[in-house]
Amino acid sequence: MTSSARLLIVGPQGSGKGTQGVRIASAFGIPVISTGDIFRANIKGGTELGKQVTSILDRGDLVPDELTSEIVRDRLSQEDAAHGFLLDGYPRNAVQVQHLEQFLSSRGEALDAVILLDVPREESIERLQLRAAEQGRSDDTAEAIAHRLDIYEHETAPILSTYSERGIVDRIDGTGELDEITERISAALDARGLRVTV
Repeated sequence: MTSSARLLIVGPQGSGKGTQGVRIASAFGIPVISTGDIFRANIKGGTELGKQVTSILDRGDLVPDELTSEIVRDRLSQEDAAHGFLLDGYPRNAVQVQHLEQFLSSRGEALDAVILLDVPREESIERLQLRAAEQGRSDDTAEAIAHRLDIYEHETAPILSTYSERGIVDRIDGTGELDEITERISAALDARGLRVTV
């Protein structure tokens, strides 16, 4: 059964939001919409968008907010997202929050909840270093990891304050066993009347 829920999952790299996002979306029967996945799929497929994104990334630039928002708007307009979705990696900054709000309000919709996975910085670094070692990722140096976490802290704090003012942020302890964390998220959503059909 599909439940209706419009969710956003936020957390630093290494917080496990990808894993938890898939679990929660699957329980609700809604799609996970990750800008990273969309970009990678288009690059791999050699689409027009993929070529555009590749040339931007090759220059060392970030994909512009307007292009990112356009891609998300297109994805949210697809049939499988009609009853809800879980956003991962978007919105990333205040401009993208505005774009998302305008799009949802034009459809008479709004986010139901923002799941914030709270993980201490030291633990994020530890998890990312472990993952880098397991996957043989030489680009995941301690400096690179610290830089990414700095960007997250700098860009995401304003987003969370916007959503906190509306009272829709659920701060979840992201440490412990995977199942425990999933249960904490489910309980928080359940308290909002968002029933998870696990």
